[in-house]
Amino acid sequence: MSSNILIVEDEPAIAELLAMNLQHAGHCPIRAGSAEEALRVIRDVLPDVLLIDWMLPGMSGVALARALRTDARTKAIPIIMLTARSEEGDKVQGLDAGADDYITKPFSPKELLARIRAVLRRRAPQLTAEQVQIGGLSVDPSSRRALFKKPGSEPLEIRLGPTEFKLLHYLMAHPERVHSRGALLDKVWGDHVFIEERTVDVHIKRLREALSPVQCAEMVETVRGAGYRFTAQARSPQVSAA
Repeated sequence: MSSNILIVEDEPAIAELLAMNLQHAGHCPIRAGSAEEALRVIRDVLPDVLLIDWMLPGMSGVALARALRTDARTKAIPIIMLTARSEEGDKVQGLDAGADDYITKPFSPKELLARIRAVLRRRAPQLTAEQVQIGGLSVDPSSRRALFKKPGSEPLEIRLGPTEFKLLHYLMAHPERVHSRGALLDKVWGDHVFIEERTVDVHIKRLREALSPVQCAEMVETVRGAGYRFTAQARSPQVSAA
């Protein structure tokens, strides 16, 4: 699934090469030439992953990583440190500053993309391109298709809007857990988007309507006073699908 990736690199040629490879892989690259510019960008748009060069003018990449980790809004964003430094002590310093991964220049685009996929899996599974399947229901972000298949029959495609698709994928990737409206807003919409929590209810209603023709609407449960849960189990009397 496409992710917003902020490249913090002061060398224009390197930044351009990184942006081209990320765009070719289906991601949305955003560029900043310094730590200070990156902080301004992050105030407006919260990225899904940060690629930070160690040697930056002004504030260093290590200092930027440390600052982001002390801010509640940015502390969970995956950070990959890019650097020509290969000594063990340098790697330890970068990781101790809060980086999730460390890649030494020069590196191949394939290696970088693999590391991006890895940090997304660890920190934000809902943003990966991995297929999720529960029972006969499956969601594949790489093809943006949701299917339902009964044994011995052809799969039926479920028509979903973009938000309903992301919502279903996240719920299925975290089944049997209760998710509050606020948590769903943060994980599906992003915590940089400011909308009413009741908006979640509208999209849950639309999601259930889309799942009704394949008799899967009741898999999206309302847990009274708490939020929503995706389940393949039979409903209990305390739980409603309304």
